[in-house]
Amino acid sequence: MEGLMLLRLRGPFLAGTPPARSKSFRRIHGFQVHSSMQSQSIEAEKHEYKPGLLDDLLLGFFRRKMVEVRVLISLFPPFLLPLFKMLITPIQDGKIASMMLARATAISCQWLMGTCSVNSVDLPDGSSCSSGVFVERCKYLEESKCLGVCINTCKLPTQTFFKDCMGVPLLMEPNFADYSCQFKFGVTPPAQDTDKALQEPCLDICPNVRRRRNLRGNNDVTQCPKV
Repeated sequence: MEGLMLLRLRGPFLAGTPPARSKSFRRIHGFQVHSSMQSQSIEAEKHEYKPGLLDDLLLGFFRRKMVEVRVLISLFPPFLLPLFKMLITPIQDGKIASMMLARATAISCQWLMGTCSVNSVDLPDGSSCSSGVFVERCKYLEESKCLGVCINTCKLPTQTFFKDCMGVPLLMEPNFADYSCQFKFGVTPPAQDTDKALQEPCLDICPNVRRRRNLRGNNDVTQCPKV
């Protein structure tokens, strides 16, 4: 009698009938397959993001704010800049201040510019000093893809900031061929109408340079209109 009951209990499994929980398994498995197919469909519909008019307006607003030297001033604690200009800058005709700023720039600005190191530069008095910073490949320039952005939101306001707020002249010499840049603390920059960096043609990676070439009908690259 007990053997017969055991056969009845085991019968459905021996006959190949799936257990009751297999229905839940099929539901879960079916949901997973459906979700996988849906994800693949979404991935197939994805396309490269193209900035629109709103993006251009926000980026333009951001760049205009960066031009203002007061934005750089706001990054420093109150009274630090006047005290540095009054106490540190006069020492040895500004050489100590220039070397200090070169080391501070090389340490604190790599997140913005990329790998950089302190090097020696020639000063106007004929001597040399380790008050230079060499940026191997500026990320800011490479990612902006625009000479005008480099000049107007980095070179000119940074030079003005160090001279006016810390009393140390600074010459920045960006190389638009390999995207490197040479900082020279203690060297007065030339007037803007004679600065060679402001007379360079558009970068080859500029997104608008090809359009201007097509409009002109030749391969001549004119000066960047944003400088």
